[in-house]
Amino acid sequence: MSESTSAGSGASYASAGVDIEAGDRAVELMKEWVKKTQRPEVLGGLGGFAGLFDASALKRYERPLLASATDGVGTKVDIARQMGVYDTIGHDLVAMVMDDIVVCGAEPLFMTDYICVGKVHPERVAAIVKGIAEGCVLAGCALVGGETAEHPGLLGPDDFDVAGAGTGVVEYDRLLGADRIRTGDAVIAMASSGLHSNGYSLVRHVVFDRAGMTLDQQVEELGRTLGEELLEPTKIYSLDCLALTRTTDVHAYSHITGGGLAANLARVIPDGLHATVDRSTWTPGAIFDLVGKAGQVERLELEKTLNMGVGMMAVVPADSVDAALTTLADRGVESWVAGEITERGAHTTGAELVGDYAK
Repeated sequence: MSESTSAGSGASYASAGVDIEAGDRAVELMKEWVKKTQRPEVLGGLGGFAGLFDASALKRYERPLLASATDGVGTKVDIARQMGVYDTIGHDLVAMVMDDIVVCGAEPLFMTDYICVGKVHPERVAAIVKGIAEGCVLAGCALVGGETAEHPGLLGPDDFDVAGAGTGVVEYDRLLGADRIRTGDAVIAMASSGLHSNGYSLVRHVVFDRAGMTLDQQVEELGRTLGEELLEPTKIYSLDCLALTRTTDVHAYSHITGGGLAANLARVIPDGLHATVDRSTWTPGAIFDLVGKAGQVERLELEKTLNMGVGMMAVVPADSVDAALTTLADRGVESWVAGEITERGAHTTGAELVGDYAK
């Protein structure tokens, strides 16, 4: 570089596209929302290099097992970007992480997030964190920290993505899973709030590319616009599942995410046993029918990609069914007996769907 270069003309972080002041403003705006998630075990506040959680709280456990999970919300973030709605996508993130953790019976403890943007818009970042914080409250966990990264040149000014990681704890002898499941157990389905956060690449291809629909289009069978339906937050089941484990003898849970209902349920079915789920016990929401018809998507393909109206499943002993359904109903969770556990035959897999959906 020439020595005659004038003062102040050199490169800077700002000239490269990173606005430190905007990032600081975003942190100030999000503080009030993060504070709402605090549990008594959390030490310090937002702004430290690491979130602190007082592990002495685990002394009440005989043999505490820490459960951890990490996830994102996939291409659903593009729907939020197009609609300019940023305060619900955080619910999806918390659900994807914490509902994985509760599957083993673990109580959610704390979570961290990672928000990557092309350009920091402080109010927009704060809205995303607001949604994450509200989700953490619904899951019963604390938001102890996170990171907002600005990636100019890699992402457009309005582009963003979110990811998160969470930690929970469960007593060793209360760990749920395949080893508890027995022949004769019942499979209880819990209704989803819609598409949740999986299969959006298929959904977007169908509704936009094939059907030519728009986000502001009013869809009669949905009772609202397409965009409102696609942005419906993922239901957070964490506290409902914990309540169920306190009132009934739950053997296992299955969080229905990518891969669909049968594949996720099969993950908790032990060798030698088989889960049969009867489609006739429920009617999938209108959005599933819309995607299937608009894209001429075969039922098996839909079921491999979408949750088909079931967001969580519980496997319980037959004599615990009434108590389980009552507990969930008292908590406002729509649920029903969807199947049963039997011995596995020579030509059966871990789980399968049978029959036709109720009209």
